[in-house]
Amino acid sequence: MEGAIPLRKARHIYTVRSLQHRDDIRQLLSPHRSYAALALGYLEPHLFPRAHYFLAEGDQGRALLFYATSSPISFTLTLGDDRALEAVLRLHQGPRWTFFSLETHHQPVVGRYFSLSQTNLMLRMGVDRSTYAPPGLIANVRVVRLRGKDIEPINRLYSTEGGPAAYPARAIDEGVYYGALVNGKLVAIAGTHIVAPEEGIAVVGNVFTHPHYRGRRLATMVVGAVTEHLLSLCPNVYLTVDANNRAAIALYSRLGYKVEGTLLETPAVRRDFLGISSWLRRVWAQRRGGDQGREIVIL
Repeated sequence: MEGAIPLRKARHIYTVRSLQHRDDIRQLLSPHRSYAALALGYLEPHLFPRAHYFLAEGDQGRALLFYATSSPISFTLTLGDDRALEAVLRLHQGPRWTFFSLETHHQPVVGRYFSLSQTNLMLRMGVDRSTYAPPGLIANVRVVRLRGKDIEPINRLYSTEGGPAAYPARAIDEGVYYGALVNGKLVAIAGTHIVAPEEGIAVVGNVFTHPHYRGRRLATMVVGAVTEHLLSLCPNVYLTVDANNRAAIALYSRLGYKVEGTLLETPAVRRDFLGISSWLRRVWAQRRGGDQGREIVIL
């Protein structure tokens, strides 16, 4: 109708707060155990000080942001409703460089705050003691537990294809890493992103085989060794694999892993280089929250 006043878009209010109590966080994450394995793992007492958990709640739902600062890489994970996730990311984005795990529908929201280098669909696979199937032996291959003292050959192997590798010895000692040796040379490796016996959860990662030794089942050997070790500590072990990598999926399936869900995983760089924009938004959000110790976001 001519002269009519256009309707204003409805605005939604979200309360954002930092979560400090492990039991509260666990209750939020446990229904999403396989997807949120990393975030659950950081509830371990010795890891919890490195972790940050933020929850946004409003009339359009709620969302959780987790990030942890660790070496050699930081981790970030998002969970929940898109609009609520927008609210929390406006204020809290975490490290500038991070390895991001996100639900597939989060990509547009996360992409506004981070540059995502990969958008391939990934499969989260899991194994437990009842489904695990150990790999057979391979002649002339020795599989050994790796320690921090082995950091020089470890970094040399990881940098084989030209990328720099600077894993600290501490990361190897804190995790569970196994390597395959051929004629005394380290040619394949598998390790962990998280080992959390108290939470009963572990995540396998950092799997790599020297290009000249691929196709010899060495990855099967080292992933099997890591998995078997982890299952002696935790009832649930998870890993992530590209949905298009049929060879890797077949490898993990032979070890007893089963697909439990899909997600996106990617290296990411925060767009707000210095974090000034999010800091200013936090100041306003804290003023709206008054003395309640919470932040109020209006979208």
